[in-house]
Amino acid sequence: MFEAAASSHGQNRTQLPPARTQQGRAETDRPGRERDAFFDNAKYLAIVLVATGHAWEPLKGDSRILEGLYTVVYTFHMPAFIIISGFFSRGFDMRPDRLKRLITGVAVPYVLFETAYSLFRNLLVPGAHEKISLLDPWYLTWFLAALFVWRMTTPIWKTLRPPLRLPLAIVIAMLASLAPSIGDDLDLQRTLQFLPYFVLGLCMKPEHFQLVRRRWVRIASVPVFLVALTVAWWAVPRMTTAWFYRRDSAQELGAPWWCGPLMVLAMLGCSLLLTSCFFAWVPRRRMWFTALGAGTLYGYLLHGFLVKFADYRGWFDHTALHGPLGEIAVTVAFAAAVTALCTRPVRRVFRFAMEPKMEWAFRPDPVREARERWKTRVG
Repeated sequence: MFEAAASSHGQNRTQLPPARTQQGRAETDRPGRERDAFFDNAKYLAIVLVATGHAWEPLKGDSRILEGLYTVVYTFHMPAFIIISGFFSRGFDMRPDRLKRLITGVAVPYVLFETAYSLFRNLLVPGAHEKISLLDPWYLTWFLAALFVWRMTTPIWKTLRPPLRLPLAIVIAMLASLAPSIGDDLDLQRTLQFLPYFVLGLCMKPEHFQLVRRRWVRIASVPVFLVALTVAWWAVPRMTTAWFYRRDSAQELGAPWWCGPLMVLAMLGCSLLLTSCFFAWVPRRRMWFTALGAGTLYGYLLHGFLVKFADYRGWFDHTALHGPLGEIAVTVAFAAAVTALCTRPVRRVFRFAMEPKMEWAFRPDPVREARERWKTRVG
């Protein structure tokens, strides 16, 4: 934070000191600050799983093995992404520059892509009349709406005592799961049910991620994943994967109301276990894909157009894709596609939509201007 001392007469002000680095602040990708390869690697690998999971969805009905794999991936890929988002939101407050970044980096892309996805469907699907509704997130845009809500509530979570934060978030998620009256506005049901993962990220410190970097954790994660795949294969005909989306209450899924809170706890336990195993295998050193971790939001929002284009054109209906070789080909193709969408050239092209500067929309920040004047004087 910045401080400026004024004299009692309000005339002679002391020079404004430079900003201090705040531990855990969200802006870790600023110029001059070294990024942590582990988190960039984790974000990239998670976004590859997100893209391949979306590509598997039209194919999984014909393969029990693929649907079991789909179930396992959906158990932890978004929780992992949300935990990292919460971790890098620890320094968020209502400071003007951070609010500006929230608007330009989350709210504006939400409006643009919510509109773009609706127009895209109307253009490619004959007779489609998808309405543009900023209150009803469509397809992938729910995450932006949820991230905006989560981050705006971050100062509230930070005011609570640490032992109360996660239990309260879990209680909120459990209550949401038995309240069908919440409705679809801003996909609030999903926002509330995923809330514990974001709050967990807020509560975490760098040393907590060190706990899963131990050799024995990596070794133990192998049988854990094997057991998870076996359980998922067994559960395919016995439960609906809609539970993993967290967008419906128990009653809307045809289950008794009391199943909602129990499933929230069960899903939380399974998700955290598999997420820990996933983090255990994320490389800690710089890899060829590490730099792509800075562009995962681009890959997330843009790959949806590829999935929907293939779906609208009926490409997933080809019989050649409904077999082991076809499923592998689809997996490789969409993993490569989302990788390309995270690259620097693509980010440069779409930066106007993902990270617009919008200086014209915001009044100058007096604190930032004072800091720049101070740097000019001492520099």
